[in-house]
Amino acid sequence: MSNEITWRLEHEKTGRLLLNYALPAVVGTMVNALYNIVDRIFIGHGVGAMAISGLTLTFPVMLFMQAFGMLIGAGASTRVSIFLGKKENDKAEHVLGNAFILVFIISLFTITICMMYLKNMLILFGGSENTIPYAMDYLNIIIPTNILASLSYGFNAVMRASGYPKKAMFTMIIGAVLNVILDPIFIYGFNMGIRGAAIATVISMAVSATFVMHHFFSKNSLIRFRKRCFRLDWRIILQILSIGISPFSMQLCGSLVNVVMNTTLYKHGGDLAIGANGILISIAMLLVMLVIGLSQGMQPIVGFNFGAGHRHRVVATLRLVIIIATFVMGIGWICSIFLPEIIVKGFTNDQELIAITANGIRLNFLLLIVVGSQIAISHFFQSIGAAWKTILLSLSRQLIFLIPALLILPHFLGLNGVWLAGPVSDGLATITAWSFLVHYLKSSSKN
Repeated sequence: MSNEITWRLEHEKTGRLLLNYALPAVVGTMVNALYNIVDRIFIGHGVGAMAISGLTLTFPVMLFMQAFGMLIGAGASTRVSIFLGKKENDKAEHVLGNAFILVFIISLFTITICMMYLKNMLILFGGSENTIPYAMDYLNIIIPTNILASLSYGFNAVMRASGYPKKAMFTMIIGAVLNVILDPIFIYGFNMGIRGAAIATVISMAVSATFVMHHFFSKNSLIRFRKRCFRLDWRIILQILSIGISPFSMQLCGSLVNVVMNTTLYKHGGDLAIGANGILISIAMLLVMLVIGLSQGMQPIVGFNFGAGHRHRVVATLRLVIIIATFVMGIGWICSIFLPEIIVKGFTNDQELIAITANGIRLNFLLLIVVGSQIAISHFFQSIGAAWKTILLSLSRQLIFLIPALLILPHFLGLNGVWLAGPVSDGLATITAWSFLVHYLKSSSKN
């Protein structure tokens, strides 16, 4: 099994290899998006517009907690790929064991912090007496069980990176399908409202986490948990964190951006504007997660061949990913311009909320077509272990460009200025990403 996996990564045609790895990764990330999107659809139709706004208030908290899961999962999966490419399987297993311990340590920290200051955070995030009760009901269930999400998502990435993309896909599908089944049962059948959506999500996460953990305890896995792997090694921990710091920073910035976004939206549009942003994020998440899945499928291919010194396979894989990512975002851009009202009606029947959201989609998605290449290039640098470049590219779109735009444009354009901050940051971040890539390709071709 080990020889077959490594031979394919090193010799199989990059297009076929990308399909083999990217399809399961795309399904996995789309499933991740569906967890939240399904909740919003059922909550929007079954509880009401204010419940959607309340759920949107939870985004900064959720992103904050997910950031720590990605810190470990993304870093561990990349290091595992590189070590496998170098034929150093023992080191890959040490990464696995250290990542497992880190999940528990960091989860304890994040859960404690969030539960201690939950209500104060929601007030700070733009919550009102109309929306905070919904957010509290949801988070009081989700936060204490966050370790399940960290185990499920983090080690799913490692499973995929170690040569089991289809199995990683199925473990995510199991949880998503279960969530879709349980949501209406708990929300409508048990009349539990937004708390029912949270319970359904937790049960689904528990099932996914169980399947993922079973894989790494199995003797049939290419790399698996062994007693010696659980000995903490600071060198390995730093290797994991040095790569994981990029997606961690991006998620943490996403949390900060959501705070600024929610407070600005509340100031210029009230509770419904926050709800509109929740729907907008759900739609964008489908497209972005698709491209992220594609880029994650690229990661083990690029990581392995970079470690093996096959530059031509690295460049060919990246080129193909950029083309596909741009095509996907192009389709999303067309739909956002011509069909926003139809899309929004899937989340709510409230006419005022539909109108606000449709306008937000048209303005916020103006440069959506360029976002695909920006995401792909950022993941490329993550895949080859270029930590500081990945960090800078991750921070550029959200921290360096988006937050200043959110603070400036609404003063002149009101609510429309909030929506237009997105395309401004998208354009500038894409220019930055391409500048980094062109410089890298020129310098690497000389070596």
